[in-house]
Amino acid sequence: MRSPTDGWTTCALGHRHWGLAGAAGLLLHRPGDGGGVEVLLQLRVGWSHHGGTWGTPGGALHPQESAVDGALREAGEELGLRRADVVLGAESVDDHGGWSYTTVLATPAGALEPGDLALNDESEGVGWFALDALPVLHPGLAATLPALARVVSGTAP
Repeated sequence: MRSPTDGWTTCALGHRHWGLAGAAGLLLHRPGDGGGVEVLLQLRVGWSHHGGTWGTPGGALHPQESAVDGALREAGEELGLRRADVVLGAESVDDHGGWSYTTVLATPAGALEPGDLALNDESEGVGWFALDALPVLHPGLAATLPALARVVSGTAP
């Protein structure tokens, strides 16, 4: 079902974005083997915007929807995650002027492995990746990941 906020828009920076009211996604992170941090990423299906890249489950916000609710709804639709599966953390807003993407940080509430998730047709794969061994990222995530990595690794000011 389409939302009235589904659609393309252009931000003040001249970038084309999906989501007339902005967008949000969920970045799950956990301690990795060897003391590092791992993040859960979704492989975007080829027909989607920036298809074939890895990013957070996320998408356009619905009318009057908070970033947290939108990120959780999208993670539910795309990966089968439920609110009870995660412990919510900080939010990080990437503001492009007239359009923004909010990354909602979270940790798993329990064991969470890719094989336990139910991917929809927007997802070609899902996996945990060490921050120092990431696949080809969605350009938006690639641009914000340095700041997000400092938060999830506990080195943010």
